[in-house]
Formats: sequence, structure tokens, C-alpha cells
Amino acid sequence: MTDGRLGGAGRFAYEGLQRVLHEKARLGIATSLVAHPEGLLFADLKELCALTDGNLNRHLKVLQDAGLVQVLKGHVGKRPQTLYRMTRPGRDRFIEYIETLEQVVVDGLQAARPHAEAPQSTRKAALLKGWSPAERDPCLLVLASGP
Repeated sequence: MTDGRLGGAGRFAYEGLQRVLHEKARLGIATSLVAHPEGLLFADLKELCALTDGNLNRHLKVLQDAGLVQVLKGHVGKRPQTLYRMTRPGRDRFIEYIETLEQVVVDGLQAARPHAEAPQSTRKAALLKGWSPAERDPCLLVLASGP
């Protein structure tokens, strides 16, 4: 049964939020690479994203396997260097992701503002007839605090 007040099936599913980009470190990496279309060296990415070598490597591998990032090897003088760039499909997926994220923010703000601005007495009165706030379950408090 669908309640018309809910706004339709899947209204808040946000299919454009892609797990490969949604992780904090990968979002930072992708944003850094989009901001530098010519690409970034590993050391520069490491500094910009404040990641360790191992974490950066792992996240770059995920982005590369997903086809979002291109890896180029070269030399500066006698030193080997690795350059990372967003692929064209990667840039398109990033834009789609950010547009979806913007919609999440808009929806969240629109939903939260009327409730945040309402006085406390109005919020209490807004409870459905026959409903009351749930009490904390002492068993859950013990589990949450640990042994």
C-alpha cells in the first residue's frame, strides 16, 4: 500500500550515489583529479588527500578497476613517476554523482528546516494520536557501552 504523503516509490533511493565514489577517501581523490584535468602525481595526491601510501594505493586501484582513473607511468629525470587522471567516463560519473548528492542536500534541507524552526511544543503536538516517544531499552544501553 502506498501512502501519497511519502512522495512515491523510491523517492529517496538516490540511485546516482555510486558506492565506488561515496567512500570519503575516494571522493577526495576523485575531486582532486577533476580539479586537475592534466592529472596529479602520486605524491601530490597523497598530500592533497592526506592519505598514507597504502591507503592511497588501495583507493586508486578501486577507482582504476572501475574505469574512473587512468594511470600513466613516466620519468622525471631518472626518477620514475606515476601520474593519475580521471577518464572521460570517470568525469561523467563524478558529475552525475555530485548532481545526485546536491539533490540529497536539497531534499534534506527542505525536510529538516520546517521541523527545526517549529517550537518544541508544536513538535510534541505533532506526534500521531496514540503514539508516544519510545523509552531507551536498558539492554541496548549495556550492549552499546561494551563489557
